[in-house]
Amino acid sequence: MDIRELIDAAYTARERSYSPYSHFAVGAALLCADGKVYPGCNIENASYSMTNCAERTAFFRAVSAGEKEFTMLAVCGGPAGEPESAAADYCMPCGACRQVMAEFCDPEKFEIIVCRTRSDYKEFKLSELLPGSFGAGNLDGTR
Repeated sequence: MDIRELIDAAYTARERSYSPYSHFAVGAALLCADGKVYPGCNIENASYSMTNCAERTAFFRAVSAGEKEFTMLAVCGGPAGEPESAAADYCMPCGACRQVMAEFCDPEKFEIIVCRTRSDYKEFKLSELLPGSFGAGNLDGTR
């Protein structure tokens, strides 16, 4: 799968966003090492802390289906109800989502594609977005 196809999958997921409070719809598409793609959208809640981001939705769907190896994630966002509108800026994953990525992905290899539009995007390695992350090595003394 190429980057453009993954971005298209993120935009399709964005259409399913449940964002009645922020009115900001986010879609994500997670590419597994075996080629499967798991979409995710943001799902808001009136109790804001119960909201789930699109990126974590995609990861949790994949992990609950037995996946544990991931290569790339595309993320897009913008005003709800306007699926092709450009976001004011690139749609970056929040800190909680970056930490979930660190649990499952090699930070030097895992790629994150952040979009303003289908053709205006940037690519990052997880290590660039989450330097000095906390992980299992911190707990077992190997880090």
